[in-house]
Amino acid sequence: MAQVQAGPEIERLIQLLSKLPGLGPRSARRAALALLKKREVLLEPLGLAMRDAAAAIKTCEVCGNLDTSSPCSLCNDPRRDAHVLCVVEDVADLWALERASVFRGKYHVLGGALSALDGITPEKLNMAPLIARVRDGVEEVILAMNATVEGQTTAHYLMDALAASTVKVTRLAHGVPVGGELDYLDEGTLSHAFKARRSL
Repeated sequence: MAQVQAGPEIERLIQLLSKLPGLGPRSARRAALALLKKREVLLEPLGLAMRDAAAAIKTCEVCGNLDTSSPCSLCNDPRRDAHVLCVVEDVADLWALERASVFRGKYHVLGGALSALDGITPEKLNMAPLIARVRDGVEEVILAMNATVEGQTTAHYLMDALAASTVKVTRLAHGVPVGGELDYLDEGTLSHAFKARRSL
């Protein structure tokens, strides 16, 4: 089947959209078409919003969050407990925890996870500032790493790095999710669930 040829501007839009997570070439083409069909109500406001975001958004110099100010609104919030620090791999993880409203302390974004295959070493992550923050009155560090090989490797590395300090280091529990059916869970999740079982 012959591919429909589009002008270079449309092709560039499709190529850029296809670089977004979850969008392949076909999805990007459909998204581009939807944007172009609703130029006034969707494409133009989206373009303006993206331009404004590119100009205004900063990386927080304290925790690594994305916000319009640095330090960010979470770091500046006096109601948050500065003695408890939650370490996450990425800003998306921070935002997920904030959506769930489960944590009222401060955050630290590493900017990824250790991976020998991808050449991501401790020096390439935001680890040195974390150690410095822990020395500044933090009583507990919660390691909220993803349940991947890289996430667990990163958690173990941080536990070793923080072992010399007096800070309490905890990890998020792993196991059967609320509403999860055993038949649909992978072996790693089931293994963690059994190891982390507790008395009722």
